[in-house]
Amino acid sequence: MYKNSCMCLHSLTFKCHLSLQHSKAMKATLRYLAGMAGPSGFGSNSTAEQVTEDCSSFLPSAALTALITGASSGIGAETARVLAKRGVRVVIAARDLKKATEVKKNIQKETPKAEVILLEIDLGSFGSVQRFCSEFLALELPLNILINNAGMFSQNLEFSEDKIEMTFATNYLGHFLLTEILIDKMIETAEKTCIQGRIINVSSVIHSWEKKDGFRFNDILSGKKYNGTRAYAQSKLANILHAKEIAKQLKARNARVTINAVHPGIVKTGIIRAHKGLITDSLFFIASKLLKTTSQVCKQTHSVQNLQLS
Repeated sequence: MYKNSCMCLHSLTFKCHLSLQHSKAMKATLRYLAGMAGPSGFGSNSTAEQVTEDCSSFLPSAALTALITGASSGIGAETARVLAKRGVRVVIAARDLKKATEVKKNIQKETPKAEVILLEIDLGSFGSVQRFCSEFLALELPLNILINNAGMFSQNLEFSEDKIEMTFATNYLGHFLLTEILIDKMIETAEKTCIQGRIINVSSVIHSWEKKDGFRFNDILSGKKYNGTRAYAQSKLANILHAKEIAKQLKARNARVTINAVHPGIVKTGIIRAHKGLITDSLFFIASKLLKTTSQVCKQTHSVQNLQLS
């Protein structure tokens, strides 16, 4: 009887715990949708400019250097604009240099003294990533911030020049190789400047779609079973697992560099526009009444950066 009572008490405690967790999650969701400020003083309606408004008071006198992939449009371009406005040297790693040049012009029109460097990279190609890293390291610049932002979505099965499924190659493997090559430069910069470095992997809440089944490469590589959304979800889960593993390695090395994976929110960037169709367009139209602008979305990235600078 005593044993049964203990089991019932344990079951009741567990159910209460789940109920409490569910309640907290609901409250957090409602606060997010309402744009209510959190402990940091910022909410989901805050913009990147608002988050970084006071950062000039604690930024070091020597310019920080931030490398951003996919900064020729969308979240990456807005991140580059705001960082440049705050005095950070920005390196835009882009596949389309024509679009990147337009971003640079717009940044320098707003902030004439901004230092913006353009370098070409195709994250779907190991060779291109290696060439990019060689070109960047040859500049002998410090590297304080690495933002792995670029991403793609494909409704059709495509392969990279290295014969790897294109979404996984671009969203994960390219950034993995980029980080692997540049991480020593980041650690070196942090040691020399005594400023903690920051790596940010831009992931997505859609990664949770893959938690139950895990990675299913065989299905993805089958033309008949290919699902673009699942391929995208797997690549974003990989971004998070990558961040967890790198965090362990950095801690083991006692490095003054940290890494975070962030879900920036949902905004109609190029990736969303790739999901063409009546259902997707209808869902986005409904959801957009609650969702965020690009400037609001990219504030997540800046919030993470500010943790290390303040």
